[in-house]
Amino acid sequence: MTIFYTLDLLGTIAFAISGTLAAIHKRLDLFGIFIIAFVTAVGGGTIRDVLIGRYPIGWMNDLNYVYAIIGSTVFAILVRKRIDFLRTSLFLFDTIGLGIFTIIGTEIGIEYNLHPIISISLGVISATFGGVIRDILCNDIPVIFRKEVYASACIAGAVVFLLLTKLDVNTNLNYIITSLIIISIRLLAVKFKLALPTFHIVKD
Repeated sequence: MTIFYTLDLLGTIAFAISGTLAAIHKRLDLFGIFIIAFVTAVGGGTIRDVLIGRYPIGWMNDLNYVYAIIGSTVFAILVRKRIDFLRTSLFLFDTIGLGIFTIIGTEIGIEYNLHPIISISLGVISATFGGVIRDILCNDIPVIFRKEVYASACIAGAVVFLLLTKLDVNTNLNYIITSLIIISIRLLAVKFKLALPTFHIVKD
């Protein structure tokens, strides 16, 4: 089992738990919880693979992803009272998944010899679009479209990952540095209420 594969599974687990907590918070039934967990975990990766013609789609070719989602969902449901700090838990697992999937998407772009800008975009799509689908299905405005620093953290991490790759930094060290940068930016942005500017129409 490679570090790349391990990271992909860990990201899947983190996002599946994030989706489960969001669905529980919305008081969805068991079927709804599994659906939200599933699309949160693999939605971004699926869109990424479709865009670059990477077939078969990762989770369709490896049932370990499906098992990981099912197991993570059941786990989150069973221990929901112990992780009942839903907002904090949802934020934590969402942030972990964000860091991991940014790396996964960016590295796939590099493997396909795509332009760096496209590779960065694939990293952002992998990390954020599962959450976008989750929020839309839960009738919320997706976090990526709010003023919170979310996609910006992914972009910063993807740029660092590309630079370290060009400098031939050890792969495992690159993974650690990049994920920590993304997670740190996200945590600091929320702690200090850092946000991108918003605009509105001023009425005369």
